[in-house]
Amino acid sequence: MIAVDPRNPSRTCPERGHVSAENRPTQEKFHRVSCGHTAHADTVGAANVLRAGPVRREAHRHSEKPPRS
Repeated sequence: MIAVDPRNPSRTCPERGHVSAENRPTQEKFHRVSCGHTAHADTVGAANVLRAGPVRREAHRHSEKPPRS
């Protein structure tokens, strides 16, 4: 399991990465006015969480120091 930041996944545009409360005009709707992307807010949130996990895993893998010889 990989922990991801739970803040704003359904307010973050999966197309451009822009975060704003205005991206979520209702409880169930996501709509980014500037790029026009629309979707169900839960779908957007799930997509952003699924994308964040592997990104965090890869970043952690690269930040680990190699074992000493």
